[in-house]
Amino acid sequence: MTAPHVALADGAHDRLGVHRKDDAWLDATWADPASRVLVVSGTRVRPVGRTLPWVPTDEAPEGVRVLLGERDATTYWALITGPEVAASQEGEWYPLRGLLPALVGGSSDQAPLVFHALGLAEWHWATRHCPRCGSSLESRAAGHELTCTSCGRTQFPRTDPAVIMVVTDGEPGTPEERCLLGRSPQWPPGRYSTLAGFCEPGETLEDAVRREVAEETGVTVGDVEYFGNQPWPLPASLMLGFIGRAVSTEIDVDADEIEDAQWFTRAEMSEQAEAGTLVLPGPVSISRSLIEHWHGGHLPGQW
Repeated sequence: MTAPHVALADGAHDRLGVHRKDDAWLDATWADPASRVLVVSGTRVRPVGRTLPWVPTDEAPEGVRVLLGERDATTYWALITGPEVAASQEGEWYPLRGLLPALVGGSSDQAPLVFHALGLAEWHWATRHCPRCGSSLESRAAGHELTCTSCGRTQFPRTDPAVIMVVTDGEPGTPEERCLLGRSPQWPPGRYSTLAGFCEPGETLEDAVRREVAEETGVTVGDVEYFGNQPWPLPASLMLGFIGRAVSTEIDVDADEIEDAQWFTRAEMSEQAEAGTLVLPGPVSISRSLIEHWHGGHLPGQW
């Protein structure tokens, strides 16, 4: 069964990293009429219907030029401007989460480029001063490095590893096998998803799975199996999916991050999803892929 979230990771572009410090090449490629650029105002983009506007570079305003890379013989850039550009123009500008409907629809093949562009835009927005001396930073390496103008220390984009997991109990493949889902206190009634959390310093990914499940639900996990991963620059995460086997099943939620957690058999999950009393994540998320992989088929309804 094809994992639904994979659609947003298909068609990775050549990031052309060897050219990021070649100023002559960068200038020539920027001047190429065939090059295309996505204008990012702060951390927001203005879609046109269900598509994203990649414009010729000579139509882009002033700002930080970020080389994204090449795909299908076209070189793509992002142009990061201040938030005042969005404020001065008509139309709605959206952060990445608001662009997901366009990426799932007509612009799904652009998702890796957009994730790259907005991930770097978020990093530029959040990284204003040198963490060593507090001085200003200068963009280098086609937007992929920020160097301190005083002490010379270089900052690089960061990606935070986050684990996301479906936890199972019972003999695999039997009608009695169950999986564990939880819900946040902020979610509407009926919405459940897989558990997730960030990996802490000095911790393996497998131990992060065990710790997060124990902290949030009180369930102890033994064996942990890798499933897959998904870029999730909201603002700077990589979601690493796992399947964990429970060695205890009593639930004791933390009442902070998790309001409720429940075990579901496949039959219960199908019945409640059909009835709309169980609402599962949409296909854009690796969470949906984990759930449907365990369930063994498509489930109705989504956030």
